[in-house]
Amino acid sequence: METIPLSLYIHFPWCKKKCPYCDFNSLEIQSDTSVSEYVSVLESDLKSELVNEKRKKLVSIFLGGGTPSLIPGSELNVLFRIIANEFELLNTEITIEANPGSSEFSNFYDYKLFGINRLSIGAQTFNERTLKKLGRIHNSSDIKNAFDLARKAHFNNINIDIMYGLPNQTISEAIDDLEKTIALDPEHISWYELTLEPNTVFFKNPPKVPSDVRKERMFELGKEKLLAAGYHQYEISAYAKPGNQSKHNTNYWEFGDYLGIGAGAHGKLTKANIVNRTKKTRNPKDYLKNRHSIVKKVDPEELVIEFLMNALRLIDGFELSLFEKRCHQHRSNLKPFLLRALEKNLIEVKRDRVTPTKKGSLFLNELVLLA
Repeated sequence: METIPLSLYIHFPWCKKKCPYCDFNSLEIQSDTSVSEYVSVLESDLKSELVNEKRKKLVSIFLGGGTPSLIPGSELNVLFRIIANEFELLNTEITIEANPGSSEFSNFYDYKLFGINRLSIGAQTFNERTLKKLGRIHNSSDIKNAFDLARKAHFNNINIDIMYGLPNQTISEAIDDLEKTIALDPEHISWYELTLEPNTVFFKNPPKVPSDVRKERMFELGKEKLLAAGYHQYEISAYAKPGNQSKHNTNYWEFGDYLGIGAGAHGKLTKANIVNRTKKTRNPKDYLKNRHSIVKKVDPEELVIEFLMNALRLIDGFELSLFEKRCHQHRSNLKPFLLRALEKNLIEVKRDRVTPTKKGSLFLNELVLLA
């Protein structure tokens, strides 16, 4: 029987300033915020998760937020010792998110010493006007500075997040952003559309964004630029140089398991062919007092939808055998969905592999609704 791959997600909920488009569990750091106390609780949280976890190899570790690069490297020492003592970390991808407006070389250097081997820089745009509209605390020169600092700290696996479909953005501005990103020569680029999510400032007071036709044109032109520059598209919004696909996100998309620690962190764990979702106390102050974890069994119907929502983000789709391994159901359960999706030209099926068509990738939500 196959061992389902396991990842670890660590959430740091604070940032210097909350962005108006952000729907992640994050809030502005205060003068009385105790980072060391939070990291100490993370350590206890991880130890609790490990009680029932028998797997000893991690595919990946991801420190997300918020802005986890606000954590001084010295604060992570004990946490990483626990991880190293419990898991085999050979070839484990270890990523930390960093914002250009809060990047310090001393932190990058410490992170590298602890074994963090991948950096994800949240640039979003190089346009000064748009950066202000997005509530970002950095400017365009900060992006290059953060990237250069990361290279000086010997990071040779760097992702840059860049968005399109931004407020009042023209097609030429979107492509200019991407060209400046490509010029930095990162190993990975996440090129994704701004979405107006509920419970955000932008959702309550929507800015004027480009039309769907213009956004589709931005996407297509951007994709051409990325492919011409030697990046391979392996997921709707993810482009990588050879050998630099994100192991962590790929494990999500291939419906692997992951432990989630930190305020509001989610997890997915499979035991005896039963898939459970875990969720930690969301509010950081409450989490510090009681790191309560909600565990919910995923029923078979939900499991199918969750699997498809993830696996069909991949350009190469999935093998039906993967569906059987991850969902513990026979592939025949997918037949009605496959027939409906084929009829609408949203997928292709060749032998054991299901891949989204170009139309299917563009209309993923509509595609999954057919399940």
